[in-house]
Amino acid sequence: MSNNQTNILPEARSGERGFTLIELGVVVFLIGLMLFVAVPKVRDTMLTDDLEKIAKYLTVTARELRNGAVRNQIDYIMHLDLDDNIIWIYSADMTPEAKKERKKSAFKLPGEVEITDVCFPYGNITDGDATIRFSRKDYTQPAAIHLAEKDRRFTVVLEPFLHSAKTYDGYVDLPDYMVER
Repeated sequence: MSNNQTNILPEARSGERGFTLIELGVVVFLIGLMLFVAVPKVRDTMLTDDLEKIAKYLTVTARELRNGAVRNQIDYIMHLDLDDNIIWIYSADMTPEAKKERKKSAFKLPGEVEITDVCFPYGNITDGDATIRFSRKDYTQPAAIHLAEKDRRFTVVLEPFLHSAKTYDGYVDLPDYMVER
């Protein structure tokens, strides 16, 4: 090399070597392992559809209402408007004006998700309004909320003495022990 040219690469010193094939293989394996764990979670988060989101919303809301009713010693009511596909919550001691205000800030079901019906032990409600009471005595009115989006169905079952709602993929009726005969 002439003196006029500048060498931009450092000259290799004797005894220095690059990475071995085993070291590169371990790094590639670790990156692949991290992707194997992370990609499904990211995919599920990004691709969860509206129907599943609403089922989870109802499940979480039911648990919070039940716990709040016991903690605050006041009944809470989940109001489901099957015609407009909106849900709102209010306490049993609210004035009619306060209930109207709560309805104005109701949760609107997204996209094509709709509440098809709500099953109670005494019968089904397929249109209009349905209310589910969460008692301060740690009791929930038994109900099955049926959701639909296009050709898919989900059911959220609220059992009287369980602290969590059960979610089913598909249309499920109330269990026989809850139905009045």
